[in-house]
Amino acid sequence: MARLVAAESWAAELDVFFDHCRQRGVGCWGRYRAFRWQGAQLRGIAQPDPVRLDQLFGYDLPKQQLLANTERLLRGQPALNVLLYGSRGAGKSSLVKALVNGFGEASQGSFAQRGLRLIEVAKGELAQLPAIAEQLRSVAQKFILFVDDLSFEADDEAFKALKVVLEGSASARPANLVVYATSNRRHLVREFFDDRPRPKDAAEIHQWDTVQEKLSFSDRFGLTLTFGPADQDEYLAIVRHLVVQAELKIEPADLEFRALQWATRHNGRSGRTAQQFVAWLQGENLSS
Repeated sequence: MARLVAAESWAAELDVFFDHCRQRGVGCWGRYRAFRWQGAQLRGIAQPDPVRLDQLFGYDLPKQQLLANTERLLRGQPALNVLLYGSRGAGKSSLVKALVNGFGEASQGSFAQRGLRLIEVAKGELAQLPAIAEQLRSVAQKFILFVDDLSFEADDEAFKALKVVLEGSASARPANLVVYATSNRRHLVREFFDDRPRPKDAAEIHQWDTVQEKLSFSDRFGLTLTFGPADQDEYLAIVRHLVVQAELKIEPADLEFRALQWATRHNGRSGRTAQQFVAWLQGENLSS
Protein backbone atom coordinates (compact mmCIF):
# COMPACT_ATOMS: atom_id res chain seq x y z
CA MET A 1 0.00 0.00 0.00
CA ALA A 2 2.87 2.40 0.79
CA ARG A 3 4.22 1.81 -2.69
CA LEU A 4 0.89 2.86 -4.20
CA VAL A 5 0.70 5.99 -2.06
CA ALA A 6 4.20 7.03 -3.09
CA ALA A 7 3.70 6.28 -6.79
CA GLU A 8 3.46 9.23 -9.18
CA SER A 9 1.11 7.28 -11.40
CA TRP A 10 -0.90 4.17 -10.60
CA ALA A 11 -0.84 3.16 -14.25
CA ALA A 12 2.59 1.61 -13.75
CA GLU A 13 1.54 -0.04 -10.51
CA LEU A 14 -1.64 -1.84 -11.58
CA ASP A 15 -0.24 -5.26 -10.74
CA VAL A 16 0.53 -4.05 -7.22
CA PHE A 17 -2.94 -2.52 -6.93
CA PHE A 18 -4.72 -5.68 -8.07
CA ASP A 19 -2.60 -7.82 -5.76
CA HIS A 20 -3.47 -5.51 -2.86
CA CYS A 21 -7.20 -5.77 -3.64
CA ARG A 22 -6.99 -9.54 -3.99
CA GLN A 23 -5.31 -10.00 -0.60
CA ARG A 24 -6.82 -7.19 1.48
CA GLY A 25 -10.23 -7.32 -0.17
CA VAL A 26 -12.66 -4.63 -1.30
CA GLY A 27 -16.17 -3.84 -0.08
CA CYS A 28 -17.31 -6.19 2.67
CA TRP A 29 -14.29 -8.44 2.10
CA GLY A 30 -12.03 -5.52 3.00
CA ARG A 31 -14.18 -4.27 5.88
CA TYR A 32 -14.59 -7.58 7.73
CA ARG A 33 -12.40 -10.62 8.29
CA ALA A 34 -15.13 -12.76 9.88
CA PHE A 35 -18.70 -13.38 8.73
CA ARG A 36 -21.80 -15.28 9.76
CA TRP A 37 -24.27 -16.87 7.37
CA GLN A 38 -27.66 -15.74 8.66
CA GLY A 39 -31.01 -15.29 7.01
CA ALA A 40 -29.76 -16.63 3.66
CA GLN A 41 -27.01 -14.02 3.42
CA LEU A 42 -23.53 -13.22 4.68
CA ARG A 43 -23.32 -10.75 7.52
CA GLY A 44 -20.01 -9.21 8.55
CA ILE A 45 -19.01 -9.55 12.22
CA ALA A 46 -17.87 -6.12 13.36
CA GLN A 47 -16.31 -7.40 16.60
CA PRO A 48 -15.13 -10.98 16.12
CA ASP A 49 -13.68 -13.04 18.95
CA PRO A 50 -10.22 -11.47 19.55
CA VAL A 51 -8.53 -14.73 20.61
CA ARG A 52 -4.98 -15.03 19.28
CA LEU A 53 -2.83 -18.06 18.60
CA ASP A 54 -0.21 -17.02 21.15
CA GLN A 55 -2.89 -17.24 23.84
CA LEU A 56 -3.52 -20.92 23.09
CA PHE A 57 -1.04 -23.14 24.90
CA GLY A 58 -0.45 -26.84 24.26
CA TYR A 59 -1.64 -29.22 21.54
CA ASP A 60 1.37 -28.21 19.46
CA LEU A 61 1.10 -30.97 16.84
CA PRO A 62 -2.56 -30.41 15.82
CA LYS A 63 -1.96 -26.65 15.92
CA GLN A 64 1.03 -26.95 13.56
CA GLN A 65 -0.94 -29.21 11.21
CA LEU A 66 -3.86 -26.77 11.08
CA LEU A 67 -1.54 -23.84 10.40
CA ALA A 68 0.26 -25.75 7.65
CA ASN A 69 -3.03 -26.66 5.98
CA THR A 70 -4.23 -23.04 6.16
CA GLU A 71 -0.93 -21.87 4.70
CA ARG A 72 -1.47 -24.20 1.73
CA LEU A 73 -4.92 -22.72 1.19
CA LEU A 74 -3.48 -19.20 1.10
CA ARG A 75 -0.76 -20.24 -1.34
CA GLY A 76 -3.31 -21.71 -3.73
CA GLN A 77 -2.09 -25.25 -3.06
CA PRO A 78 -4.38 -28.23 -2.35
CA ALA A 79 -5.74 -27.90 1.19
CA LEU A 80 -7.82 -30.39 3.16
CA ASN A 81 -11.11 -30.11 5.00
CA VAL A 82 -10.38 -30.54 8.72
CA LEU A 83 -12.27 -32.11 11.61
CA LEU A 84 -11.06 -30.99 15.04
CA TYR A 85 -12.25 -33.70 17.39
CA GLY A 86 -11.78 -34.20 21.10
CA SER A 87 -12.47 -33.15 24.65
CA ARG A 88 -14.67 -30.20 25.48
CA GLY A 89 -12.79 -27.09 26.52
CA ALA A 90 -9.60 -28.06 24.67
CA GLY A 91 -9.60 -24.91 22.55
CA LYS A 92 -10.72 -26.39 19.21
CA SER A 93 -13.08 -23.53 18.33
CA SER A 94 -10.69 -20.89 19.62
CA LEU A 95 -7.91 -22.28 17.45
CA VAL A 96 -10.00 -21.92 14.29
CA LYS A 97 -11.20 -18.42 15.17
CA ALA A 98 -7.65 -17.31 15.99
CA LEU A 99 -6.50 -17.96 12.43
CA VAL A 100 -7.83 -14.60 11.23
CA ASN A 101 -6.57 -12.61 14.22
CA GLY A 102 -3.19 -11.15 13.41
CA PHE A 103 -1.10 -14.24 12.74
CA GLY A 104 1.13 -14.95 9.77
CA GLU A 105 4.66 -14.97 8.50
CA ALA A 106 6.32 -11.68 9.40
CA SER A 107 7.39 -11.01 5.83
CA GLN A 108 3.91 -11.56 4.42
CA GLY A 109 1.54 -10.14 7.01
CA SER A 110 -1.25 -11.88 8.89
CA PHE A 111 -3.45 -14.59 7.44
CA ALA A 112 -6.32 -12.08 7.27
CA GLN A 113 -4.13 -9.54 5.46
CA ARG A 114 -3.20 -12.23 2.96
CA GLY A 115 -6.84 -12.81 2.07
CA LEU A 116 -8.12 -15.31 4.64
CA ARG A 117 -11.73 -14.90 5.73
CA LEU A 118 -13.78 -16.93 8.22
CA ILE A 119 -17.46 -17.70 7.67
CA GLU A 120 -19.34 -19.24 10.60
CA VAL A 121 -22.21 -21.49 9.56
CA ALA A 122 -24.64 -22.62 12.25
CA LYS A 123 -25.94 -26.17 12.38
CA GLY A 124 -29.40 -25.02 11.26
CA GLU A 125 -27.92 -23.38 8.16
CA LEU A 126 -25.87 -26.34 6.90
CA ALA A 127 -28.41 -27.11 4.18
CA GLN A 128 -27.25 -23.84 2.58
CA LEU A 129 -23.60 -24.91 2.36
CA PRO A 130 -23.63 -25.76 -1.38
CA ALA A 131 -25.18 -22.35 -2.14
CA ILE A 132 -22.60 -20.60 0.05
CA ALA A 133 -19.76 -22.43 -1.69
CA GLU A 134 -21.01 -21.44 -5.13
CA GLN A 135 -21.34 -17.81 -4.04
CA LEU A 136 -17.69 -17.77 -2.94
CA ARG A 137 -16.24 -19.65 -5.92
CA SER A 138 -15.36 -16.54 -7.95
CA VAL A 139 -14.22 -14.36 -5.03
CA ALA A 140 -10.49 -13.62 -4.83
CA GLN A 141 -10.17 -14.27 -1.08
CA LYS A 142 -9.69 -17.64 0.64
CA PHE A 143 -12.37 -18.92 2.99
CA ILE A 144 -12.76 -21.17 5.99
CA LEU A 145 -16.34 -22.37 6.41
CA PHE A 146 -16.44 -22.89 10.16
CA VAL A 147 -18.98 -25.30 11.67
CA ASP A 148 -18.81 -25.53 15.46
CA ASP A 149 -19.96 -28.48 17.57
CA LEU A 150 -20.92 -30.64 14.62
CA SER A 151 -23.11 -33.73 14.95
CA PHE A 152 -26.08 -35.16 13.09
CA GLU A 153 -29.21 -37.10 13.68
CA ALA A 154 -29.64 -40.14 11.48
CA ASP A 155 -32.05 -38.55 9.00
CA ASP A 156 -30.61 -35.02 9.05
CA GLU A 157 -30.81 -33.23 5.69
CA ALA A 158 -27.74 -31.17 6.64
CA PHE A 159 -25.78 -34.44 6.51
CA LYS A 160 -26.29 -34.58 2.74
CA ALA A 161 -25.51 -30.89 2.23
CA LEU A 162 -22.18 -31.19 4.02
CA LYS A 163 -21.29 -34.29 2.01
CA VAL A 164 -21.75 -32.26 -1.19
CA VAL A 165 -19.31 -29.59 -0.01
CA LEU A 166 -16.77 -32.08 1.34
CA GLU A 167 -16.75 -34.37 -1.68
CA GLY A 168 -18.14 -32.22 -4.47
CA SER A 169 -21.04 -33.05 -6.74
CA ALA A 170 -21.26 -32.55 -10.48
CA SER A 171 -19.42 -29.28 -9.79
CA ALA A 172 -15.90 -29.42 -8.35
CA ARG A 173 -15.35 -28.11 -4.85
CA PRO A 174 -14.15 -24.48 -5.01
CA ALA A 175 -10.38 -24.33 -4.56
CA ASN A 176 -10.57 -21.18 -2.45
CA LEU A 177 -12.41 -22.68 0.51
CA VAL A 178 -12.13 -25.41 3.11
CA VAL A 179 -14.46 -26.66 5.84
CA TYR A 180 -13.11 -26.63 9.40
CA ALA A 181 -15.50 -28.33 11.83
CA THR A 182 -15.24 -29.06 15.54
CA SER A 183 -16.95 -31.91 17.34
CA ASN A 184 -16.88 -33.82 20.60
CA ARG A 185 -17.89 -36.94 18.65
CA ARG A 186 -15.44 -39.03 16.63
CA HIS A 187 -18.37 -40.42 14.64
CA LEU A 188 -20.45 -37.41 13.70
CA VAL A 189 -23.74 -39.21 13.16
CA ARG A 190 -25.52 -40.49 16.26
CA GLU A 191 -25.93 -44.25 16.21
CA PHE A 192 -28.29 -46.29 18.38
CA PHE A 193 -28.31 -50.00 19.11
CA ASP A 194 -31.63 -50.19 17.26
CA ASP A 195 -29.79 -49.03 14.12
CA ARG A 196 -27.75 -52.24 14.03
CA PRO A 197 -29.03 -54.98 11.76
CA ARG A 198 -31.23 -57.64 13.32
CA PRO A 199 -33.23 -60.24 11.47
CA LYS A 200 -36.80 -59.02 11.67
CA ASP A 201 -39.67 -58.20 9.39
CA ALA A 202 -39.28 -55.14 7.16
CA ALA A 203 -35.62 -54.66 8.10
CA GLU A 204 -33.35 -53.05 5.54
CA ILE A 205 -31.58 -55.82 3.60
CA HIS A 206 -28.25 -54.00 3.42
CA GLN A 207 -28.49 -52.21 6.74
CA TRP A 208 -24.79 -52.66 7.54
CA ASP A 209 -24.03 -50.51 4.50
CA THR A 210 -26.16 -47.74 5.99
CA VAL A 211 -24.44 -48.08 9.37
CA GLN A 212 -21.01 -47.92 7.76
CA GLU A 213 -21.99 -44.82 5.79
CA LYS A 214 -22.91 -43.10 9.04
CA LEU A 215 -19.81 -44.16 10.93
CA SER A 216 -17.42 -43.32 8.09
CA PHE A 217 -18.75 -39.81 7.52
CA SER A 218 -15.92 -38.26 9.56
CA ASP A 219 -13.46 -39.94 7.17
CA ARG A 220 -14.63 -37.56 4.47
CA PHE A 221 -12.60 -34.87 6.17
CA GLY A 222 -9.11 -35.10 4.76
CA LEU A 223 -7.48 -34.31 8.10
CA THR A 224 -8.70 -35.22 11.58
CA LEU A 225 -6.94 -33.49 14.48
CA THR A 226 -7.39 -35.04 17.92
CA PHE A 227 -7.46 -33.02 21.15
CA GLY A 228 -7.19 -35.31 24.14
CA PRO A 229 -8.13 -34.40 27.72
CA ALA A 230 -5.53 -32.37 29.62
CA ASP A 231 -3.69 -34.14 32.42
CA GLN A 232 -2.66 -32.30 35.57
CA ASP A 233 0.72 -31.16 34.27
CA GLU A 234 -0.75 -29.85 31.01
CA TYR A 235 -3.53 -28.05 32.85
CA LEU A 236 -1.10 -26.33 35.21
CA ALA A 237 1.16 -25.39 32.30
CA ILE A 238 -1.78 -23.69 30.59
CA VAL A 239 -2.64 -21.84 33.82
CA ARG A 240 0.95 -20.61 34.23
CA HIS A 241 1.03 -19.50 30.58
CA LEU A 242 -2.18 -17.48 30.98
CA VAL A 243 -1.00 -15.96 34.27
CA VAL A 244 2.18 -14.70 32.60
CA GLN A 245 0.16 -13.22 29.74
CA ALA A 246 -2.16 -11.52 32.22
CA GLU A 247 0.88 -10.18 34.16
CA LEU A 248 -0.49 -11.46 37.45
CA LYS A 249 1.73 -11.81 40.50
CA ILE A 250 1.01 -14.90 42.59
CA GLU A 251 3.20 -17.37 44.44
CA PRO A 252 3.72 -20.58 42.39
CA ALA A 253 2.63 -22.90 45.22
CA ASP A 254 -0.50 -20.85 45.87
CA LEU A 255 -1.27 -20.71 42.16
CA GLU A 256 -0.97 -24.48 41.77
CA PHE A 257 -3.13 -25.20 44.83
CA ARG A 258 -5.87 -22.80 43.78
CA ALA A 259 -5.79 -23.93 40.13
CA LEU A 260 -6.27 -27.58 41.09
CA GLN A 261 -8.98 -26.65 43.57
CA TRP A 262 -10.76 -24.66 40.87
CA ALA A 263 -10.64 -27.58 38.42
CA THR A 264 -12.05 -29.95 41.04
CA ARG A 265 -14.95 -27.65 41.90
CA HIS A 266 -15.78 -26.57 38.38
CA ASN A 267 -15.46 -28.22 34.96
CA GLY A 268 -12.41 -30.43 35.30
CA ARG A 269 -8.98 -29.90 33.76
CA SER A 270 -9.08 -28.16 30.38
CA GLY A 271 -7.92 -25.03 28.61
CA ARG A 272 -11.37 -23.50 29.09
CA THR A 273 -11.26 -24.16 32.84
CA ALA A 274 -7.77 -22.64 33.03
CA GLN A 275 -8.99 -19.54 31.18
CA GLN A 276 -11.96 -19.16 33.52
CA PHE A 277 -9.72 -19.55 36.57
CA VAL A 278 -7.27 -16.88 35.38
CA ALA A 279 -10.16 -14.55 34.57
CA TRP A 280 -11.31 -15.00 38.18
CA LEU A 281 -7.81 -14.15 39.40
CA GLN A 282 -7.82 -11.02 37.24
CA GLY A 283 -11.11 -9.97 38.80
CA GLU A 284 -9.67 -10.47 42.27
CA ASN A 285 -6.62 -8.42 41.34
CA LEU A 286 -8.70 -5.54 40.00
CA SER A 287 -11.00 -5.46 43.02
CA SER A 288 -8.21 -5.56 45.62
